[in-house]
Amino acid sequence: MPDPRPASRTLLGRKMDLLERFPMRLRDLLLALTVVFIWGVNFAVIKLGLRQVSPLGLGVARFFLAAFPWVFFVERPKVPLRLVAIYGLLIFAMQFGFLFTGMKLGMSAGLSSLILQLQVFFTIALSVLVLEEKPTSWQLGGALLAFSGVALVAAHIGGDVTAIGLVLLVAAAASWGGGNVASKRISQHSGSVNMIGLVVWGSLFALPPLFVVSLMLEGRELLNSFIGLDWISAGSIAYIVYLSTLFGYAVWSGLLGRYPVNTVAPFTLLVPVFGFLGSTIVLREPLQGWKLAASGLVIAGLCLNLFGARLLGTLPKRSLSSPE
Repeated sequence: MPDPRPASRTLLGRKMDLLERFPMRLRDLLLALTVVFIWGVNFAVIKLGLRQVSPLGLGVARFFLAAFPWVFFVERPKVPLRLVAIYGLLIFAMQFGFLFTGMKLGMSAGLSSLILQLQVFFTIALSVLVLEEKPTSWQLGGALLAFSGVALVAAHIGGDVTAIGLVLLVAAAASWGGGNVASKRISQHSGSVNMIGLVVWGSLFALPPLFVVSLMLEGRELLNSFIGLDWISAGSIAYIVYLSTLFGYAVWSGLLGRYPVNTVAPFTLLVPVFGFLGSTIVLREPLQGWKLAASGLVIAGLCLNLFGARLLGTLPKRSLSSPE
């Protein structure tokens, strides 16, 4: 009877060879998957928090706890305060103000995780306008695919999609895109930036405008939100602040420091996957076929944006003399 051990050793050797060729260490791969899982499930957790806390009040709590007491221990980014303030206003105050309000006004957690990914294409568009960058044909094609997915969502307004909620989610994605452009400006000004410092100090600058707008629009509801918080609401706030914001950004910035952006960025494609998974398991949200179709269009657009040029580079080039 033949000895099976050489075959098993060969199989093990192949597995080890694949792991060595993978561009990330196993530990970092698990960290990346953990962060995108946390960010995806975060949308279901936000829905849980909004059951008791007002949307802008949830934003105030998030950025107060993300700023204090850390602002006394984390060094301020060595860039003009004006840039940090613009970053905090766009990517924190406006993005999450629109996101939380849109989810409160009828957008489901799963769809919110999907629509927010449009920030990639708003970043490209604003980079063209502000930074005078030129979009590639892959980026334009990806944007067309992704916004086709949004059109499919808009065609199903009613139930877990509301018109005002969808508009606010698109505004949140645009704000995130604006914050990404502000982040590029900061990087151009000082080179490498401590992401945790930017998050903590950006949260500090996001707090005053969000608090003022919350007082104007929500008034007594803002104060009543934090009276008699149950453990689900308190746990939701803790998850949003300490896991999604501080832990998530700390790990992500570390990964970006150790690997090229094009190695780390594709993991964000899993955020809406975990978003739908979390909303289905935690909130019992239905997962209809049209949601899967819309998700497929948006994720296909994101993939085309990320991998289109590289895919073209791997295709065999035909010489002019080759037969048709």
